[in-house]
Amino acid sequence: MVEFSIEPRKTAVIAIDLQNCFVENSPYAAPSALRVVEQLNALTMHYRAAGSTIIWTRHVVRAYHSDLGVLGQTMPPVTQGVIDDGTASSALHPNVEVQAGDIVLNKPQFGAFSSTGLESILRARGIDTVVIGGIATNFCCETTAREAHAREFRVMFLKDGTATFDMPDTDGGVIPVTEVQRIAIATVAFGFGEVLSVADACMKLPKM
Repeated sequence: MVEFSIEPRKTAVIAIDLQNCFVENSPYAAPSALRVVEQLNALTMHYRAAGSTIIWTRHVVRAYHSDLGVLGQTMPPVTQGVIDDGTASSALHPNVEVQAGDIVLNKPQFGAFSSTGLESILRARGIDTVVIGGIATNFCCETTAREAHAREFRVMFLKDGTATFDMPDTDGGVIPVTEVQRIAIATVAFGFGEVLSVADACMKLPKM
């Protein structure tokens, strides 16, 4: 598997969708989401201090759903307003430690590059490497990793800085969260980037 080195000022941490509805007290929350918030707060602290760009995304649609599109057909809960912009459920969780100089990026699709200015932000800052964590591993995190890879960014994907949930299978059963996480991580590692722990990602930073 690939291993990348880090130049902090050419690196962005993209923390995906740490929103109330995905973190806790919601049927759509990932079981280990609070731990992921802690992990990403710690990681961003180190990368921010080293000079990296920190980007927090929010998966939101307009309250009147003019930008909902096919997502409203494939993900029925979205039509109920769970990620409507301006609602409490779509806000970043209060434990998320956004700091001055960080970027908060709204995105209407699973991937952080689709229908946003993310690529322009990264190119303008000379960034060639992205560190991806957040929720959900196999949806918005993996989609963003695939999009970044297709745009020739080097992808680092956090195996303990991502979280997901049980998934229904097509036969009426349930795929447990541990299996969903394992397959998503294996897929990224096989073809889209380096998979590593939060601790190992921090170890890649130059010693201060």
